[in-house]
Amino acid sequence: MTERLGRADLHIHTLASDGTASVVDILDQVETQTELDVIAITDHERIDAAIAGRAMARDRGLRFEVVVGEEVTTLGGHLLALWLERPVKPFRSLRSTIAAVHDQGGIAIPAHPLVPYPLCAQGFVLRRLLADEERYRPDAIEAFNPTTLGRPWHGRVVRFADEHGLARVGNSDAHDLASIGIGYSTFEGRTGDELRAAIAAGTTHHHGTFHPTGAQLGTFSRQLRKYGRDIRANGGGRLRGDGSRRDLGYPGEQDQAS
Repeated sequence: MTERLGRADLHIHTLASDGTASVVDILDQVETQTELDVIAITDHERIDAAIAGRAMARDRGLRFEVVVGEEVTTLGGHLLALWLERPVKPFRSLRSTIAAVHDQGGIAIPAHPLVPYPLCAQGFVLRRLLADEERYRPDAIEAFNPTTLGRPWHGRVVRFADEHGLARVGNSDAHDLASIGIGYSTFEGRTGDELRAAIAAGTTHHHGTFHPTGAQLGTFSRQLRKYGRDIRANGGGRLRGDGSRRDLGYPGEQDQAS
């Protein structure tokens, strides 16, 4: 019997940014409800929850690996920065941001690319980077992202990856528990190191199911409620002067919040 390929979802958000689930709940969901072997927590402009998730997964002896990541806002679109030890500064050029990721030994993958929207890297920018020095080139491309916005552009992204020899990964871009793993990559092996090797070799494959039309409205509603709770918690803490603030979704958050 052939051993199954490893599975990875490298684009998951928590309460620390615009997700609606805690790190604890995400770890439990992955452990009990998915077949994922590697996940990345990729909150916007921060890595504290990802670091906590990695430590918790190791301490609990969970069967999967947590990669520390960040979804970085660049002037050329969102970028998944993976295998980080330090946060990457946002609001710089896509070129300099990719270089900063590589400089700390990470890998850089444009998120939901080619969609005609300011938060998505465009083809002419990516072509210019691919012709540049290795330090400035993306390592792969997010060929599958299940959002309704990305569905019409999926085929174009896959063709772009193939034309330019880019590794293709699939991710969920999950902002709620139920979405984790609906987009994923397969690779030879089960570990993070084996996944990195597969990305470098261009042997990963993307898979997934798009969100039905309108299905993300429920997630958006939960996000709005979360933002309301965050504002009340931060405002209440300032009024009381007790140092309390919003729930970041992981133990020890008061000490590590950024």
